[in-house]
Amino acid sequence: MSKLKIAAGTRIAAEAGASVAEQGGNAVDAAIAAMAVSVCTDTGIMSPGCGAFVTVWPPDAEPVVIDGYAEMPGRGYGEQHFGEATHEVVFDYGGDTRQLVGYGTIATPGGFAGLALASQQFGRLPWNALVEPAIDWVERGFPLTGGAAEYLGFTHDAIYSWHPDSYRVLHHEDGRPLAQGDIVRIPCLADSLRSIASDAGSLYGGELGRRIACGVRENGGLLGIEDLQAYEAVVREPVRAHIGDWEVVTNPPPAVGGSCLAAMLLLLDRLGPANSLQREVENMVTTQRSILGFRASRLDGAHQALPREVERMLELADLGDHSLLSAPSTSHVSVVDADGLACAITASAGYGSGAMVEGTGFWLNNSLGEIDLLTRGVSGLSAGTRLASNMAPTIARRRSDGALLALGSPGASRITTAIAQVLANFAGGEMSLADAVTHPRLHVELAAQPGGTIAFEPGLPVEPMQGLEPRPFDGPSMYFGGVQAVLWSRQDGLAGIADARRGGYVAG
Repeated sequence: MSKLKIAAGTRIAAEAGASVAEQGGNAVDAAIAAMAVSVCTDTGIMSPGCGAFVTVWPPDAEPVVIDGYAEMPGRGYGEQHFGEATHEVVFDYGGDTRQLVGYGTIATPGGFAGLALASQQFGRLPWNALVEPAIDWVERGFPLTGGAAEYLGFTHDAIYSWHPDSYRVLHHEDGRPLAQGDIVRIPCLADSLRSIASDAGSLYGGELGRRIACGVRENGGLLGIEDLQAYEAVVREPVRAHIGDWEVVTNPPPAVGGSCLAAMLLLLDRLGPANSLQREVENMVTTQRSILGFRASRLDGAHQALPREVERMLELADLGDHSLLSAPSTSHVSVVDADGLACAITASAGYGSGAMVEGTGFWLNNSLGEIDLLTRGVSGLSAGTRLASNMAPTIARRRSDGALLALGSPGASRITTAIAQVLANFAGGEMSLADAVTHPRLHVELAAQPGGTIAFEPGLPVEPMQGLEPRPFDGPSMYFGGVQAVLWSRQDGLAGIADARRGGYVAG
């Protein structure tokens, strides 16, 4: 049995991965089991009707990314129905956040298809053994974690109160939302998971898929059985970048998160070492402002032109040309085993549609309603188009000794900036991995006001700069992500770091 370390967003997810390893599972098996638990029990933050990306770097082969992200639905339904069965909500999550929710925001969920393909290609244990821990927790009821309780405090009224089944699961009889430690019970979900454990295809054309598609279409949504039957996870070649002695691989287009992360790392490397905390802040603000500005003006909504625009962004970043560049929520699991196999999985259901299909226990995504990702809406997108994503499950290998680092983060638009800051301080600086994860973070918000703002945690010397105004937070915040990281080297073995911002946990 290979020894491994796993860093996940919750204790029960990390321990699920560790239990699979004890049965003889490898890093990919452990990561899948942990993510299956996360998507079913990280309530509100995540849901089983999600999309996911799986990055795998075997010890003796090239790295790959398995794209199991959400697709545009609506086959055979007609574009005139786009935008129906949705409503806009506003909630306070690090400032006013606007989203569309409802049945009309549900995209084709690819998360379980991506996990199943990763299991088939890289796993050691049978698929049903990887889903079993999630079934067990759902069947007996699971405690609401602190991160999920905090998120529900922001969103329960806006997102999880309009649908009666959602409301009943997440609220007490007197109307109070569930609090940290309260036991969550989701009727029918264990049976749905048993169907998936028996055959992952049951969600994509089987009886479970038919029930979900029928429930969505009957309530005005676009998702139909034809969309589920046509869905396939895709193996992609990752984007690569270098920082210091490390080669970094991450999520490629049509996702945008990994490409923006790679560009940030390239530009930080060209800006040179930060010899002071002040210089570190200046370099990070310059980098984020450049890359996020390029993204807003050239990548968001590009679709067909996206590969060409990403290539241009990476070229400019590699030249160090920041002047030209300026022209829910998610869950993450990182695992590395002692055989040198690394796996990083990030999954997202957006901020959640709030809809639960009757008799399935399945909450579904609002990937068609993420206003910050779909700045031009979904009109004109053909069914089957992969949607844009901020997610960037990342693996880095040190060229000098083969050490491996798997990491990633939840946090919507803060995913790339969180990972970039950890890598800059660890792989490109002199911090330990633990210090790099706990180090204060900042995030450039270009749309916050006419000149933009710099949101930041205490401990950073942030002043007005480059037309951006400081926006201080009172303490470390889940707004700035939750980086889960595992490091392996032949000399020091395995070490895992879980970000306290999201109550993460290390097992193995």
